[in-house]
Amino acid sequence: MTVPKAEPEAHDRRSLHERIAADLRDDIMSGELPSGANLPSTAQLRSRFDASNATIQKALQLLKDEGLVVGRAGAAVTVREHRQRTMRPATSLTPAAPGESYPWLTEAAKHGTDARINLLDVTETNPPADIRTALGLRDEDTAVLRSQLLLIDDEPAELVKSYYPLDIARDTPLTDHQRIKGGTATLLRQLGQTPHHCVDRVSARVPTQEQFEALRLPGSLPVLCTLRVVYAADGRPIEATSMVKAGHLYELQYEFVPEASGDRAER
Repeated sequence: MTVPKAEPEAHDRRSLHERIAADLRDDIMSGELPSGANLPSTAQLRSRFDASNATIQKALQLLKDEGLVVGRAGAAVTVREHRQRTMRPATSLTPAAPGESYPWLTEAAKHGTDARINLLDVTETNPPADIRTALGLRDEDTAVLRSQLLLIDDEPAELVKSYYPLDIARDTPLTDHQRIKGGTATLLRQLGQTPHHCVDRVSARVPTQEQFEALRLPGSLPVLCTLRVVYAADGRPIEATSMVKAGHLYELQYEFVPEASGDRAER
């Protein structure tokens, strides 16, 4: 009888200061250490992690570089205000009311933040494979791409790339190199392509070079990627958007309500 080999034990190969930073980062993101709270003292951290002063300081420096904490000479290291921002993706599908700004800006303003959008590029391009599949395009087909960088308090928050089928976007403001008043959800309705529902696929990934630079990431931290496909009432995909955020600064909140049929739908 052959005895199966035992699986090797998993071992965290990160350096000690990286592991300490990871645990403290989780305390911050979970709210155990809320905005404005003091981190435990160096002596407390040294006892908790059985580490030297130098190792503790290296861990704290990582968190400072990531913008999660601030430290001043002679004062405790504290969690920065508004470090954990909760984004509600469903709000971006809501059309702007007459005279109101883009829904993302309106949502950010509710939290007392200064938000703005930089339009990076508008071009016709051959999309990546996942976008072509989402829009039902052939390998050689092109689509209109609108690239934007969303900023909160002058810090990059999200890199957004939205793709539109040519027959929908051609000869419309979707191809113009300027912001769309009220957002694309409002424009699509005006074009007779009313968004009916969307499907989000969320994953954590290692950032690409473009994402690393655009989001000014401090190190080898993952990014939170959302691929959203928006459908019209007849089931046709009318928009596919890639949204990328720094994984250590943001979380996504989805709300669901039960329907009479027993299914669940996003609210």
